[in-house]
Amino acid sequence: MRHKSSRPLRQPSWMLKARLARRLLRRLRQQIRYARFSLRGLPILFANSFPKSGTHLLTQVLQAFTEIGPAVDSGLPAVVMYEGDSGRLRSEAEIIADLKRFLPGDIGYGHLHAFSQAVEILAAPPFATYFILRDPRDVAISHVHYVTEMEPRHAHYRLFAYEFSTFEERLAATITGVPWADPPLPGLADRFRPYLGWLNNPHVLTLQYEAFFADRQSILRAILEHAIKRGFPLSQDLEGAIRVLASHIQPQRSPTFRKGGAGGWREAFSPQHKKLFKEYCPDIVALLGYEKDDNW
Repeated sequence: MRHKSSRPLRQPSWMLKARLARRLLRRLRQQIRYARFSLRGLPILFANSFPKSGTHLLTQVLQAFTEIGPAVDSGLPAVVMYEGDSGRLRSEAEIIADLKRFLPGDIGYGHLHAFSQAVEILAAPPFATYFILRDPRDVAISHVHYVTEMEPRHAHYRLFAYEFSTFEERLAATITGVPWADPPLPGLADRFRPYLGWLNNPHVLTLQYEAFFADRQSILRAILEHAIKRGFPLSQDLEGAIRVLASHIQPQRSPTFRKGGAGGWREAFSPQHKKLFKEYCPDIVALLGYEKDDNW
């Protein structure tokens, strides 16, 4: 599964057809490799996230499932709410159509709000859905670097590159939003809120990006157990499977990888950025479990 952008550009129909053809070949290979298993009835492993929250890290882990059982790297593009080049909000019908392209055993990823139809699909069989979180203060920093340095086709690249001259200005804009931009850039809290509905869904496994560094074994075990509960058949023992998943975690392989880790906001946030964050994103870090309150 190739990751070129968190919010991919519109793709011509021939490119999608090519991806579907490659998926068919992958499915045939996996059926031959795991002949004693059937792809029929297998869960669809789906990584969902707020952009810049560890999507590539989680998808690297899910891709490793192809080595421990009859999972299939779908190769399909990310299922996203917004077009990367125009910033257009895609319709729910478009998003549902994307989700319905996945077949049993497929691995996919996206950045989807918790709107009712998406929840209905992703929280039920055949999907085994994961939602990964990251400290929104680190997300803000990652967003600035991504838009400014890594994705010149992003809808807000010109805004960040030409309207704001420093990292400090761009970080402030990411936190507060830029309503006068074309397309408008909502504030960080407004961008987070549509995702919050995933947090308390008992059928979706919520993960913290930081846990991959603090307690990797436990989080990989939880990822495996969620898939198994949804019907994924392991071709080896659990401990061996965890070692395979761990071996696939290589953040530097992501084309959008810059630094990784956690807590970088402590060095990047000035007192003014802290003040802006508490004013424009009240309770967000506490709600997501990164602070007890706003006294940080």
